[in-house]
Amino acid sequence: MINEFSSHSRSLLNRRNFLGQSATGLGAIALTSLLNKQGLLANGPQINPARPHAVRPPHYPAKAKNVLVIFCAGACSQLETWDYKPELIKHDGQPLKNGPPVTFQGPSGNLARPQYEFRPYGQTGKMCSDMVPHLASMADDYAFIHSLTSKSNTHGPAENFISTGFTLDGFPSMGAWITYALGSENENLPAFVAIPDPRGVPQASVNNWGPGFLPAVFQGTPFNSKQPIQNLQPPKSISKKTDVAARDLLKLLNDQHLKRNPEDANLAARIASYELAARMQLSVPEISDLSTEPQHILNMYGADDSKNQIKADYAKNCILARRLIEKGVRFVQLFNGAYATAGQLNWDGHQKLREQYDVHGPIMDQPSAALIRDLKQRGMLKDTLILWCTEFGRMPMFQKGAKGRDHNPGGFTAVLTGAGIKPGVSHGATDELGFEATENVHPFHDLHATMLHLLGLDHEKLTFNHNGIQRRLTDVHGHIIPEILA
Repeated sequence: MINEFSSHSRSLLNRRNFLGQSATGLGAIALTSLLNKQGLLANGPQINPARPHAVRPPHYPAKAKNVLVIFCAGACSQLETWDYKPELIKHDGQPLKNGPPVTFQGPSGNLARPQYEFRPYGQTGKMCSDMVPHLASMADDYAFIHSLTSKSNTHGPAENFISTGFTLDGFPSMGAWITYALGSENENLPAFVAIPDPRGVPQASVNNWGPGFLPAVFQGTPFNSKQPIQNLQPPKSISKKTDVAARDLLKLLNDQHLKRNPEDANLAARIASYELAARMQLSVPEISDLSTEPQHILNMYGADDSKNQIKADYAKNCILARRLIEKGVRFVQLFNGAYATAGQLNWDGHQKLREQYDVHGPIMDQPSAALIRDLKQRGMLKDTLILWCTEFGRMPMFQKGAKGRDHNPGGFTAVLTGAGIKPGVSHGATDELGFEATENVHPFHDLHATMLHLLGLDHEKLTFNHNGIQRRLTDVHGHIIPEILA
């Protein structure tokens, strides 16, 4: 009979081993209790499987309730937008002294001045590019971080890093982390919505809004003004009356089944997902119907631009983003630019940067600025944190034989405004040519930590146990950036 026990179990039959291991176990229990009382033990939020998106309290009072991320896929150049470098103008056409002979895609060429003129904006006199005049007109409302760094110079892994905190696949997106922690204030819409660009999805695709190892219910729901949520509506052959009756019967059966299996968390979660889908049949078409928007709003966003259909479609995506935030959706990730196509569909300007940015700039600028301005005039910036970002920067020199810039993870810019952000601030700096961050250098983990802080979340305590590791959005890194906080 004793042979049926494992070797560890047999060791416990020895009185000395049993007493010794019991003492160790009791000590571990006591230590765990002490750490928990002192708030030093990481604890995840308590999730009710039947109501996974119910509102949950933050760790401490929050300044922001919602987040809007405007993500420029393809690596929008900091040197053509926000990072003014007069020395780069002065040294135009010269080689970069002690610079890398080869960068990501090949040999380096000479230094190249910004492809657009910069001029001062607002009372702060912030120097911004002529490529983004609408966004620049609100420069006094922004906090600029000019010293961000990435862990990758490749689009897919770099997008992963910005959206998940890791370059590898399989980690939860920041929107998934935030909805896991806080839930949502709207029970009829997804807590987290990703709005792909009208030209397509970004390079890392669903990784940008995926749940990773978090429960699948916290993944983002992708749809935009052109492509509604798939399989949401019943077939046209089924009448509304029949559909409502069928859903009522299904709810009755589900409730009875759940009563017979009250401890089955997976069952409760599945039922909650189906019930949300049923409610979305009414709420999503209503919120996606932009025909109710007044003409002056369509004009402000550029949604009625008959000469630039891509711009008009992106503008409609921006209006959709505002409507979602208005309804209490916790996290909205709005993409400008699609997958890598030699810069034709996104900001990846390797060969003909000026020519391509002349196309991309007008598509992004007016609608994005209108979105920020619209949220402000509706009084929604007091609760909404807005982040404009991209996956990395571009080099100060052109690539050899081309008129475009190569990838540069060593220094780039992000722009923030809204809840909890100090306006009119420029923090950090790259060197005089914009090659690498040199002053108050921040890996993107610091921006994640700051975002969570504004939502009332301690980035070191927001964790999930995965394969024996207490994982978090900031990995083992991250520091709040106090200089940009109001």
